[in-house]
Order: sequence, then C-alpha cells, then structure tokens
Amino acid sequence: MENFIAATQAKVITAAYTAKTKAAQFSNRAKNIITNREGQGALDVAIQVLISIVLGALILGGLYLILNATVLPTITQRIKDMFNYKG
Repeated sequence: MENFIAATQAKVITAAYTAKTKAAQFSNRAKNIITNREGQGALDVAIQVLISIVLGALILGGLYLILNATVLPTITQRIKDMFNYKG
C-alpha cells in the first residue's frame, strides 16, 4: 500500500511539474509574441510598392525619351541610307 501511495505521489508531482513547465513556456511564448516589434505592416508594404511604381515609371519615361530623341532618328536615317544606295 505504501508503494502505491508513493507511486501516486510521484506521478502527481511529475504531472504538476510538467504542467508548471508548459505553462511557463506558453507564458514566455505569449510574452515574446506580444512584445515582438519585428516584421512589416501593411502600410510599410504599400508605401514600398508605391515608391517602386513611381521609380519604375520615371526610369521607363527616361528611357523612352532617350530612345525617341537619340537612337530612333539615327537608326531611321541609316535604314533610309541603306535602301537609297546608288552604287
């Protein structure tokens, strides 16, 4: 009978210690989640997307102006000269 009581007490103590440990781990995880200041919010992502779109539009506009003002007239003239060759 004494062995049964001792075994039961050991099981109860082990279960209580396990429950206490798990509760402490859960508490620590919850505290870390609440105090976590990492990550990106929706506003940060939206601002980054808008900046990317504006910069992309400016770069494409600049390339368009360079190609139309400098490159295309030169290519067009060279093509006309090739087909008007009188040799």
